[in-house]
Amino acid sequence: MKNLIPVLITLALIGCGAPAHHTIVIPPPPQPPAPPAVQKVPLDAALRDAAKKELLAADQSPDPVLRANAIEALQDTLGNESADQVMHGLADEDPLVRFASAMAAGKLKLQAAYPVLQNLVDDPDYNVQVGVRFALHRLGDTRHSHDFEILARNPSRAVRGNVAIALGLLGEPSGLRVLRAMTHDSEAIVRLQVAEAMWRLGDQDGLNILVVGTISEYPDDQMICLSALAEPRDSRVAPHLRGKLTSDYIEVGLVAARALGMVGSDAGYAIAQKGANSADPRHKSLAALAFGQIGRSDAQGILRPMLKDQSPPVRIAAATAILQLKPPI
Repeated sequence: MKNLIPVLITLALIGCGAPAHHTIVIPPPPQPPAPPAVQKVPLDAALRDAAKKELLAADQSPDPVLRANAIEALQDTLGNESADQVMHGLADEDPLVRFASAMAAGKLKLQAAYPVLQNLVDDPDYNVQVGVRFALHRLGDTRHSHDFEILARNPSRAVRGNVAIALGLLGEPSGLRVLRAMTHDSEAIVRLQVAEAMWRLGDQDGLNILVVGTISEYPDDQMICLSALAEPRDSRVAPHLRGKLTSDYIEVGLVAARALGMVGSDAGYAIAQKGANSADPRHKSLAALAFGQIGRSDAQGILRPMLKDQSPPVRIAAATAILQLKPPI
């Protein structure tokens, strides 16, 4: 981890036209506002129940994107209590929901899903095939796992990206062989997903790519890389995340706040407060997700009105966050 900062300095020098003997000073980013003192607020059982009901309602939405988001949120927050919703999602008419449900079944190691997953091995949608192979592997059936190598060359960038995600989540170093072959993918988004998976597996090259990405000229790339850096929950990346809290792009700051929460820091709490007060639904959603990862129970007062927001994604994000909050110590 000691080579993180030198990577950034080297990049700053490349192509700048400065002679090698010149010293270039990179100014530190502005300091973010300090998080407010923690208030020991008990978890509100009624609020948590309302959040659960919101996610269950979203799972019945006519919009497949909302159904897929609900499945992921239910799996993340309720664990095996979401088994019925996951099983139902495996039979959904929309491939996005089937994919999300297959991934959830794998993360939960849902044994009841095994017969259904076997029947979905040849699903007409290749993304679903990726999710099914991930789930089967997690359940101990590796007969189809070699197909990841074939799916990694699929014409669809979404399929290739999902292969990278699945391999990273499987947590097996043997997946690095396939991932390294994907590092030269034609699509930048896939290359970043590959780097995230490699970093999940402890690969230094993946880490270096993500660190570089945090200073990309494209905010979307920065957000992907900030989230990816935090996925292994390694607190040593916190300095890189903290430096993006005061980005000129509020979305980048909010993603950094969420990523810091993932590694155990509430340094982005005040940034999340700012996002929660925005009129932009995307800002509010990102703020809610940041509060969820930070986990402070005193965010309940901020999240409560968001649970009734007119935007369904904001409600799903708020419900997810409420269920992720931890009781005060």
